[in-house]
Amino acid sequence: MNKKVLFTATVVKTHINVFHLPYLKWFKENGYEVHVAAKNDFVNEPCIIPYCDKYYDINFARSPFSKANINAYKKLKEIVTFNNYDIIHCHTPVASVLTRLAAKNSKHTTVIYTAHGFHFFKGAPLINWLIYYSVERFCARYTDKLITINKEDYERAKQFKLRNNGKVYYVPGVGIDLNKIQNLKVDVREKKKELGIPQNIPVILSVGELNKNKNHEIVLNALSQLKDKKFIYLICGRGILKEYLETKIKNFNLENKVKLLGYRKDVGEILKTADLFIFPSRREGLPVSLMEAMAAGLPVIASNVRGNRDLISSENLFKPDDVDTLVKLIEKQLGKIENNIVNKVNYTNLEQYLLQNVLKQMAGIYEEKN
Repeated sequence: MNKKVLFTATVVKTHINVFHLPYLKWFKENGYEVHVAAKNDFVNEPCIIPYCDKYYDINFARSPFSKANINAYKKLKEIVTFNNYDIIHCHTPVASVLTRLAAKNSKHTTVIYTAHGFHFFKGAPLINWLIYYSVERFCARYTDKLITINKEDYERAKQFKLRNNGKVYYVPGVGIDLNKIQNLKVDVREKKKELGIPQNIPVILSVGELNKNKNHEIVLNALSQLKDKKFIYLICGRGILKEYLETKIKNFNLENKVKLLGYRKDVGEILKTADLFIFPSRREGLPVSLMEAMAAGLPVIASNVRGNRDLISSENLFKPDDVDTLVKLIEKQLGKIENNIVNKVNYTNLEQYLLQNVLKQMAGIYEEKN
């Protein structure tokens, strides 16, 4: 009988298919029957998950207080009980809580949880600590292996008591394919033409959902003070704040300088077209898009939060609400671009984040006996 593994996360397209396909492939190549349970977030296209033998569409709600999660839990419980998995690997906060509760009596199943950035962290609101810290500490008792992707979370998670004297691990992210990014050939002139942006103007880029946490608003606030400078600002991502950001852009008279590009499959090509990358999040785990910008050799400016601090030197960091510092950092980089003194940056700290290294580390965790 084939060994079975289940991956769970809130959504398929923008989580499972973005971050976990190399791991599904590893299990497939190692003789496992691979199952996935997540919400189908594809729109007007089929839900296809490579390397997946069986898919369960679970209507997870991101809010932990949604009644939809009661039905999600019941369905998960049935799936876990019926399939008797060897390994369950759960991701994203709500899906991971429900999965671990559903599998709490599965004595022969190794339950692995990857925390992609705890919602409690240094500087987080008290309510986050009261709710999320308590929930994570409680659910640790149903977790055999807890994986953290940044050093702050690792130190915090070591305080938790896991099932069967389980272990906490530090794994630096989900891995980036450095060669794929660095070897990507892009006709920059044609790409700019396709995007409808001028040829000889600096391109600033951000990648991330249009939501409060990704904090694109602060970049707009900063750029509104730099309207005399030449630049085009591109944001790749979709989300609930699209109309709000469009209104901000209009109010700042930045319509000719800012483009919301929506969800893009060609982010790698756009990275190769950009001159500067800004990552302004309020909370992060270990951001893949920031690492990809580094892999593309872009100078980067990022918020001074957990995860970003693991990657970027302090002189290129700003507090998430510090517009003045962000203005100075952007102004400094635009000055370098205008004076042709910006070269591709060779980040020497990317080795540990490479996909092949992270995958090797994860394979060891999967194969390690409890």
